[in-house]
Amino acid sequence: MTPVPERAWKRVCPAAEVPNHTGVAARFGRRQIAAFVVDGKVYALDNVDPVTGAGVISRGIVGDRGGVLKVSSPIYKESYALESGESLDQPHVRLETFGARIDGEGWIEILLEVSS
Repeated sequence: MTPVPERAWKRVCPAAEVPNHTGVAARFGRRQIAAFVVDGKVYALDNVDPVTGAGVISRGIVGDRGGVLKVSSPIYKESYALESGESLDQPHVRLETFGARIDGEGWIEILLEVSS
């Protein structure tokens, strides 16, 4: 039986500091994560654009495509679904997603694996 990785909530910043429909980048070790606040809900994705390798997804434009909430990379404008990380332009490309929430004190938190 494969052990289940231990996970922990990691704080990013107060949600009040992130305007609605925008993102913020956070670094945890070597990992960059983009957290977006949309109408009081938080979404977290890998911040590294899989097409260019640049850490820019948090600077993307949040919008809607056909009822799917998405962010567009600021470089070549590829769009990714905020909930699933799936590319809406290239089916073989996706961003990793992470659990995200606003805690009881108003902080954005990301659910990450704990290093052993």
